[in-house]
Amino acid sequence: MKIHIHRGQNQIGGSIIEISTNNTHIFLDIGIELDEAETVRVPQIEGLFVGSKKCDGILISHYHSDHIGLLEYVLPEVAIYMGQKAYEIYKASANYRNKNIKYEPQFVYENKMVEIGDLQITPILCDHSSYDSYMFLIEADNKKVLYTGDFRANGRMSYEKLLSKLSKVDALIIEGTTLTREESINIEEEKLEQIAVDYLTKHSGPAFIMMSAMNVERVITAYNAARKTGRIFIEDIYTADVATASGIEAPEPNIDEGVRVFMTGGDKQYEKLMKYGKAKIGKNQIAKESFVMCIRQSMKNYLEKLNELVSFEDGVLFYGMWKGYIDQPAMRDFIDFMQSRGVKLHILHTSGHADSEAIHQLIKTVLPRYIIPVHTENASWFEKYEDISYIVGEKDVQI
Repeated sequence: MKIHIHRGQNQIGGSIIEISTNNTHIFLDIGIELDEAETVRVPQIEGLFVGSKKCDGILISHYHSDHIGLLEYVLPEVAIYMGQKAYEIYKASANYRNKNIKYEPQFVYENKMVEIGDLQITPILCDHSSYDSYMFLIEADNKKVLYTGDFRANGRMSYEKLLSKLSKVDALIIEGTTLTREESINIEEEKLEQIAVDYLTKHSGPAFIMMSAMNVERVITAYNAARKTGRIFIEDIYTADVATASGIEAPEPNIDEGVRVFMTGGDKQYEKLMKYGKAKIGKNQIAKESFVMCIRQSMKNYLEKLNELVSFEDGVLFYGMWKGYIDQPAMRDFIDFMQSRGVKLHILHTSGHADSEAIHQLIKTVLPRYIIPVHTENASWFEKYEDISYIVGEKDVQI
């Protein structure tokens, strides 16, 4: 097998990784770069994006844009593989934004082998801030390559159970997102839940949370904290759509107790709200309830009107996203607005990426001959493994 890193080795995001034999070519993730929100730069890779098809399949580890964002530019005859629930969530997000998905993937499931040409690929379910995420074990010619995608050890999924499914491999393609940060151990998601419960018991006012609706684990954390403190959990339509797409894991309107849905827009949102039936709730009823509400900075006008009906004094704003976003002007303006109404800001976040200890445990479990760092700005961190015969710093390796 040959491994070629087209992009993503010395940067976070934008991963494009090719694995090939003499007969088969596949790609692992095809993401946009982190600075491509406005203008996407499509690499002119022959047989994938341009020319005639020379790719037998694309494996998507999860639905974050830095791993899936280039799919719409792929040649139409190329097969795509991803988790079924991941696709349903991705599709719900796209539908909410009135964006059409032009492809129908083939679904992968935990530990169910997929054969593409002479490659045998086993999806391994892992924990990440993207629901239904996978590692991929690729085998051919008596060689094994493990691609981790993005993963962590601090979610609700047992990391020990994940490690028990892994065995020795020839090459390890591994993320290292957190390795540029100060050495620390990630807070567990369940610990966040208890922190939220403790904080809510100290404040009598309304509670709000800012988080990615597609971070299903964080939505579960917020919902559990709400229920444990006797509050209803109020989802905006987008969060409700994603929760419904994810199935039984996320708090779902009309299925799970204490979940209500609100709207902030006009007639088009009203039509979407109606599908949630008895779970829908308006401002007047919200004002009478004790609640935790999912919000975004675009909801400022709605919250101003809600504040006319209910005081926000002694309220809580949980911030459940990457801390760096707080410094952006629009976010800072929104947080200042909420604080001016008597709401206390509290950071409620933990990383979706493995910390250094989790990375070390995985390496010592699979004992690779080759380490190929991706999704990191600190590939040199891996040089400490002197007992591993070769650490790859180039774009190509033959195993």
